[in-house]
Amino acid sequence: MYKNLTITTLLGVFAVILGAFGAHALKAKLSPEAMNGFETAVRYQLFHVIVLLIVNLNSILLDKQKRILTLFFVTGILCFSGSIYAIYLMNIPAKTIWFITPLGGLLLILGWVFLCYIFYKKALVKQNMDKK
Repeated sequence: MYKNLTITTLLGVFAVILGAFGAHALKAKLSPEAMNGFETAVRYQLFHVIVLLIVNLNSILLDKQKRILTLFFVTGILCFSGSIYAIYLMNIPAKTIWFITPLGGLLLILGWVFLCYIFYKKALVKQNMDKK
C-alpha cells in the first residue's frame, strides 16, 4: 500500500511542477491549442492522482484490487499525460507516438470500469446479505 501511495504522491508532485512550468515557462512558447493540450495532460494527471489516493486509502477495497487499479491508473497517466508532455516538452513529433495517448486514455477508462465493477459486486453481495 505504501509503495502505491509513494508513487501516487510523486505523480502529484510532478503534476504540480509541470502545471506551474506550463503556466509560467510554456505560455509564451506554445500556441493556445498546444497550451490547452498541455493543460489537459496536467488536469488528467491531477484528477487521477486524487482517485489513486482515495483508492489506496480506502479500507473497503482489497489489496489486490488496489494494486490492479493503481496499475491501470499509473500506466494510464504515464501513457496519456506522459505522451502529451513528450510532444510539448521534448518536441517529439506526435506522428511518432500517436498511439500512446489513446492507449493511456483507454487504461484510465479501464481503471474506472474496474472500479465500477468492484463497487457493483460489493452492492450485489450487500443486497444478498440484506435479503437473508
